[in-house]
Amino acid sequence: MSRSERQKMQAGDWYCCLDSELSALRHQARLAVHQHNQRPPDPGESLSPSLAALFADHGQDCLIEAPFHCAYGINITLGHQVYLNAGCTILDTAPVRIGDRSMLGPNVQIYCAQHHKDRALRAQGLEIARPVTLGTDVWIGGGAILLPGVTIGDGAIVGAGAVVTRDVSAGVTVVGNPARTISK
Repeated sequence: MSRSERQKMQAGDWYCCLDSELSALRHQARLAVHQHNQRPPDPGESLSPSLAALFADHGQDCLIEAPFHCAYGINITLGHQVYLNAGCTILDTAPVRIGDRSMLGPNVQIYCAQHHKDRALRAQGLEIARPVTLGTDVWIGGGAILLPGVTIGDGAIVGAGAVVTRDVSAGVTVVGNPARTISK
């Protein structure tokens, strides 16, 4: 039996992103994100209802500033007291897990999708999804970019504007492009 493009995506195999089921899921995410980005701030609400319903799971007291963007939303899991500053983008073609008390600065970008390097296959919409995981008490500085498949260990710091191309160990600070360790 043939697998759907969504099943291939979820399995971490090559899949075609130009698929009607995946397009419908992205449309659902765009609607939820639009509702989130257009709502007035509510100090009694830790996470907008539209995103709370969309995400795979979320802890208590999470705050996502507007504007926010995600590709699907259904692959995002937030721990308790997670904070995403304005302008964050999560292209969650694979699971994105953000641990308790982690903070993302403005305009942080998390990418799970890697397009095919062969231009003919890329033109056909072939890509592969790699998960991104942030441990607990992680701080990601503004404008940082986390590439597909990286894991950021507990208590690590990613400096503003850094481009993270590989895993960051717990308790380490990385900066630059590509990100490199400056302190432990």
